[in-house]
Amino acid sequence: SPRFVLAKGEELKLGDIALQANARLLDEIQVQGDRATVLHKIDRQVFEAQTFQSAQGGTAIDVLRNMPSVTVDALGEIRVRGANGFAVLLNGKPVQADVTAVLSQIPANAIENIEIITAPSAQYDAEGKAGIINILTKTQTEEGLFLQVNARVGLPNIENYDNAQNSPRYGGDFTLNYRQKKWDISLGLSYQRYDLSGQRVGDVFTIIDDTLTRFPSEGERSFDETNYSGRFTVNYQPHKRHAFSLGFFAGKREKARTADILYFDNHSQVLNEPNRLYTLVYFNENLQVRRGDFMLGSLDYRVQLAQKSALSASVLYEYTQLGGPTTNRNLAWPDTRELLQDERNDNQNPLHGGRLQLDYQSKAWTAGQLSLGYQFRYLDHRGDFLYERRNLFTNIFELIPEFSSEVNLQRSIHAIYGQFAGQKGNWTYNAGLRLEAMNRELTLRDKTNTLDSTYAYDFVKPFPSAQLQYLLNENLRFKAAYSRRVERTTTFKMNPFPEREHSETLEQGDPTLLPEFIDLLELGMVKDIGEQSFFATLYFQKVQNVVNRVNTVYNDSILNRIYANVGRAEAWGLELGSELKLTQKWKAYLGGNVYHYQIKGQFDNRPLNTDSWIYSFNLNTTWQVLPTLSVQASVNYISARNTAQGEDGRFISPNLTLRKVFWKDRLTATLQWLQIDGGILPSNEQRITTFRENEFFTTTNYIYEVDVIMFNLSYQLNASKNKAKFIKSEFGEREF
Repeated sequence: SPRFVLAKGEELKLGDIALQANARLLDEIQVQGDRATVLHKIDRQVFEAQTFQSAQGGTAIDVLRNMPSVTVDALGEIRVRGANGFAVLLNGKPVQADVTAVLSQIPANAIENIEIITAPSAQYDAEGKAGIINILTKTQTEEGLFLQVNARVGLPNIENYDNAQNSPRYGGDFTLNYRQKKWDISLGLSYQRYDLSGQRVGDVFTIIDDTLTRFPSEGERSFDETNYSGRFTVNYQPHKRHAFSLGFFAGKREKARTADILYFDNHSQVLNEPNRLYTLVYFNENLQVRRGDFMLGSLDYRVQLAQKSALSASVLYEYTQLGGPTTNRNLAWPDTRELLQDERNDNQNPLHGGRLQLDYQSKAWTAGQLSLGYQFRYLDHRGDFLYERRNLFTNIFELIPEFSSEVNLQRSIHAIYGQFAGQKGNWTYNAGLRLEAMNRELTLRDKTNTLDSTYAYDFVKPFPSAQLQYLLNENLRFKAAYSRRVERTTTFKMNPFPEREHSETLEQGDPTLLPEFIDLLELGMVKDIGEQSFFATLYFQKVQNVVNRVNTVYNDSILNRIYANVGRAEAWGLELGSELKLTQKWKAYLGGNVYHYQIKGQFDNRPLNTDSWIYSFNLNTTWQVLPTLSVQASVNYISARNTAQGEDGRFISPNLTLRKVFWKDRLTATLQWLQIDGGILPSNEQRITTFRENEFFTTTNYIYEVDVIMFNLSYQLNASKNKAKFIKSEFGEREF
């Protein structure tokens, strides 16, 4: 067959091409070319998910870690431009769930594009300190049947850090879609088991009066994680002006964290005295299990009105059951048959959530489109927390009332918005205002009926936004944007009753915790030079009521970890990215972010003032060895970053992927070498340090499994058709 290669902007006249009427003789027409890794729009960056081969077979988190301004550290915390609060949309619909929990349940194979919206417009919920991440799943474009089946398996551990068990990794998912005339029906099932070996090495000391207590430790810190879910969606369009969509979702998630730690030199001594008061060696056996059962349904309706306008309505209801036990046992060493202390805490957290949304769009104005809308959201989250300690004389578990509680959070939000967007000449513009009224009520009770308190908080606030873009020429454009945001608090961060996280840590919240309010301003440019592209964005972010996790001393060998508003935070930064085509077979994508971060305020009546320069970069390079064979290498790096009381250390994640396609792209095989270490690189580990002068110091190095080998297979029936869109948990996974 004849082949043609066209440069950008080039036209080629092919003349008359004769076609026979029998369509069955036409097998397919293939249009081949290099697709851009990133597409820049007035309010967002759009990244093509399949570009990042190290993520295939994984989840949305594995795709995200390749974005230029997104970082994922050793503890799985996701940040955008250094901020750890952002909203998640799934196919444009808001998801009020924990970010990590949501993204870990979305298969990377199901994702078409990821949109990073750092300065969202008024039509979006104001939630999200760092903006919005919109996950776009693949959508079917043709009638007929489509099937995709994916399977994944990992090789046995190369390094298991002397953990008690190895870490199995395997899973699979499939999507079945049928589209015919007015109907579009989709079914999806997925299962994934992904365990991770690891260890932690820590050192802590506390000072109470004139006595210093130190307790260094080392041992296992591993994770066992299982996710499985089922989804069903029906879209029905009886008329070109009317469309209905019905969706259901049910899923289960369990994540167990094992922290079996040897405290090999716990001792106390009077300051400036050489002699010890005591020395103790003991083994801490700790298991924390978090479970979540999710069930929800949604109904959407859209009608096309006269005069280029449309009205849409959406309703969603969710029921979620959250909970899980934590057991904490201190044992003698080396004879672990002797029990020194045995504690357990359990909780049950049923959650009900609802959302109603109405939107109206009109294109009747020549200057642009007017959008108006209303949204109501409701959350009812109840928690029953039980904390018990074994009586070593009677062998009976007894209630610890100061750690046991009943919590009930009710939150309602009413929001209206107006927005106008358009284009004139080389200018593109978008301006809007969102007005939000929130009411929050937190009720606390203890198990002895001595405490029954209610904490109320409400606000009515405007959230303005504006975007402006100027196209200087075909290859150069400039952008500016402003957005005001809010980061709401979760139930967990407001529960003041302590929870025993592990032997040396209690964790508790603040019932008076305020939401964070954020102002973001950014200026950017995008430049194309032939087949290369470059972008740069300057940004400023100011956060009021910034929430940080801070520590105090509970007793000589336990720190109290508290979520608190500590003041104001500011970040000035520069985000850079470049897409390069080095040769016909070799291309690279580079992204980076550098910013100055400062926290200023107070905690526990003592001033806080910390600042530092922080940077991160992502490198992704692909060599197309053959038309059906490619090799891709990637590196993700995060520098050390300051916190309110210390520093989170640097983190590096190198990966290598070999990809081969068969049977006219119907079958794809991928071999991945993840978290490359090879005994040389300090990959997949991070040190967390906090301190308070003359009170405590703690540093912990979290070391997770390296040199992970994964094998993926993906088969598509009717590959020209794609996947369908499903609904996702709106409330429960945020609390998970």
